Amino acid sequence: MKINVGFIFGGISTEHEISIISAIQAMNNIDNDKYEIVAIYISKDGNFYTGDNLKNIETFKNLKLINKNATEVVITKKDNSFCLMKKHIPYNTVSKIDIFFPVLHGYNTEDGSIAGFLETIGAPYCESDLYASAIGQDKVFQKAVLKENGINVVPYYYFYESDYLADSDEIIKNVSKLKYPVIVKPARQGSSVGISVVNNKNNLCEAIEEALNYDEKIIVEKVIENLKELNCSVLGDNYHYEASLIEQVYSSDEILSFKDKYLSNGKSKGMASTGRKVPADISKKLTCEIQDISIKACKALNTTGVVRIDYLLDEKTNEVYLNELNIIPGSLSFYLWTPTGISYKDMLSQIIDLGIKKYQNKSKKSTSFESNVLEGFNGSKGVKK
Repeated sequence: MKINVGFIFGGISTEHEISIISAIQAMNNIDNDKYEIVAIYISKDGNFYTGDNLKNIETFKNLKLINKNATEVVITKKDNSFCLMKKHIPYNTVSKIDIFFPVLHGYNTEDGSIAGFLETIGAPYCESDLYASAIGQDKVFQKAVLKENGINVVPYYYFYESDYLADSDEIIKNVSKLKYPVIVKPARQGSSVGISVVNNKNNLCEAIEEALNYDEKIIVEKVIENLKELNCSVLGDNYHYEASLIEQVYSSDEILSFKDKYLSNGKSKGMASTGRKVPADISKKLTCEIQDISIKACKALNTTGVVRIDYLLDEKTNEVYLNELNIIPGSLSFYLWTPTGISYKDMLSQIIDLGIKKYQNKSKKSTSFESNVLEGFNGSKGVKK
């Protein structure tokens, strides 16, 4: 019997369209002999839809027509199983789901929001849990955890919009301590959205205003000069992690921009569009070092499934900085595994197996105590003694 896999994608995120591309790539590469695909699309206004048309990229050329090409649903638990139920009359079951597979990118989705929702209803799902997702999405939290685990990160400073509005001069003064050039980023966005390189104090305020369009929390990082950008993917869970080959990525701008990541000759193929060299032109020693750091980082965050970790290499000093860990990477980083002999189809099967294992392990843990504190509860007076 096939396993019903519900791919969740879209969402209220600046990376909405990238999520669609990643999800359709995955649905088109899954092992159809083992799995039955159920597409679950979250619109930009937060409504859930399903339907076979949602497996086709052409359906999304006009997002305003989604409600005509799909059925609006809610995710619910019924008769001890999870299903999609029509949101409107008649409220019948549309599909049953054995395990959910979030392929979501960015704030409000990849940041643990969907993982938390699935945890709340007790549903099995692939990829990382709420905690790893939240830390992975927030660049400030992530750097703090990595530093605590002895992993080298770029010098940085962060602040909130309220801090900037209260005393912008103090913020500018603290940023200047990093020494220019710096990169200004929304702390909880991805895909290089809202990012600016600032070469002097004169352009700093403009860059901060741009970043504040996307997040109230801002991180500023020191620019690494003599830069080579490298990426490594990790597959597994805290029982066993495996690191991929290292890729070297190329950018046409000062930073690896949204255009570099997702657009090739005007056409988007997700992260597969990025200019890259696999394996990277680095020594075997450095390759092993980055792979070891990658596994250490995944253990620190307790990731599950597949992640991609981005590195900055100062070619002059040969110092490596872990720049960012992506909990649900664009295109699920399949392109880093196919050269090792792991096909996209096999990688997806491994991710699903890891999700099932995670659910089974969690199901063994107790969720209640034998004693019931409510037995002695006396309303507003509290617990009886």
